[in-house]
Amino acid sequence: MKLLILILFISTGCLAYPKVNPYVESQNEDRFSDFDMHPHVHRQHTSKIEGFAFKEEELTSEYWMNNAKALVEEKVKRTLNTNKARNVIMFLGDGMSHYSLAAARLLLGGEDAKLSFETFPYTASSMTYCVDVQVADSACTATAYLSGVKTNDGEIGVNANATYENCYDGLNKANHVDSIAAWFQKANRSSGIVTTTRITHATPAGAYAHTTSRDWEDDAKVQESGCSATDNDDIAEQLVFGETGKNLKVILGGGSRHFIGKSLTEHNTAGRRLDEKNLIYEWEKMDSNRTFVRNRAQLMGLNPKDVKQLFGLFNGDHLSYWIDVQRDGTQDTMPSLTDMTTKAIDILELEKDGYFLLVEGGRIDHGHHRTQAKHAVTEAVEFSRAIEAALKKVNLEETLIVVTADHGHVMTMSGYADRGGDIFGIAGKATDDKPYMTLSYANGESFPQHSVAGERVDPSKLNGYIRNLNDLKFPATVPREDETHGGEDVGIWSIGPWSHLFQGTLEQNVIAHIMAYASCVGDGIKACDNL
Repeated sequence: MKLLILILFISTGCLAYPKVNPYVESQNEDRFSDFDMHPHVHRQHTSKIEGFAFKEEELTSEYWMNNAKALVEEKVKRTLNTNKARNVIMFLGDGMSHYSLAAARLLLGGEDAKLSFETFPYTASSMTYCVDVQVADSACTATAYLSGVKTNDGEIGVNANATYENCYDGLNKANHVDSIAAWFQKANRSSGIVTTTRITHATPAGAYAHTTSRDWEDDAKVQESGCSATDNDDIAEQLVFGETGKNLKVILGGGSRHFIGKSLTEHNTAGRRLDEKNLIYEWEKMDSNRTFVRNRAQLMGLNPKDVKQLFGLFNGDHLSYWIDVQRDGTQDTMPSLTDMTTKAIDILELEKDGYFLLVEGGRIDHGHHRTQAKHAVTEAVEFSRAIEAALKKVNLEETLIVVTADHGHVMTMSGYADRGGDIFGIAGKATDDKPYMTLSYANGESFPQHSVAGERVDPSKLNGYIRNLNDLKFPATVPREDETHGGEDVGIWSIGPWSHLFQGTLEQNVIAHIMAYASCVGDGIKACDNL
């Protein structure tokens, strides 16, 4: 009987947490009453909180019951699409953690809002670790989900036998692994890449490069590592001259500085190449029918029927954050992710045998690294809008769309903020009687800004909290020069042919093989074997 009472006592949550913080000696137990721990428990039921209105029907049981029943009915009636995937579009939200998604929903329209891809019928979870690390970077993950092989941190298009920054391991073709972009090309089908980062950055490079260092974007970086730039082709060279890179139908992104010599300029940015090559010119002169564009007006003015191969670079470095583009009024020169995605699809849709397109929303990641949550979250919303625009362009009976992330980040969403509250605002008051923000980071460069002389700074009194919220660095618990990635699983959302294969918890490298199966490319089993 005593054992039964003890089990019941534990199961009811009475031992779930102590009411006294064991790390604060003089703390008053009364401060941790149920009301303090859960401040909304005793709130009066109402359909309005500080100007935010619930749907009145949300207060009824019928609303929730009917919504759930309708979803179950929709799932039961769902039929499987087992057509050959003529086209595959992979959308990669770099650093798009689940917390990033939750925050983006709130920014988009509220707690019950959904991003465009969250309505897709099939979902899965991707395990993001790489061969040598628990928490992955964008290079080893790109190799996994594009080439189907996990590798080491910092390496692209090579297997884990290759050692990071080894001058010779990247030259050994036995270590090379090809991407699904290459698999499509070998099947005489087209491929393309679109990104808001430098086109030589880790994610887009995963489609065409083989290198033991993601940093070797130009020859200067190769030499900095003590390797021969003559023997080791840098990533920009591999895009222009490499077997996969030179055959890409569409290439759109930033990073013109890595394609030109130090004496040259593009987009008001000096080049970085020590060899003084102009790889943009080299790419153009390979075929008189190739098209190079430098700004949004040139891109959007193209007639897709006139394009044989397209190369677009729109900034010396990464493309600017979209909210900064809007603030600065530079929309006429710098395209949005939606602009680039829709133009790429318009061009590739003319390919009779179909295509593979990689689209990266890369600056979600960069906002997080700077602990600038507003940049990260607004980039996630723009990423969703690009997917929404793509859905209007393609036939889902023959187009497989896969949306995922390469890794997470250490931003969290916490506290007991009222529904409808500002996701970038204050969640409540902490036990030091100072407000705390809904979004914060486990580590990052903002630590000293939010902590002075061992005490937490009131975030609402920081310079720029209201006036310059776009650039505000959100609180971090551990000081670091650069906020780190997170090691959690990330989501996969899919729609179109064979999308139902994306279910359960998957190793990240399986993604490439499912896309290959659905589209009948590569050397594994194919859907076409049974059609």
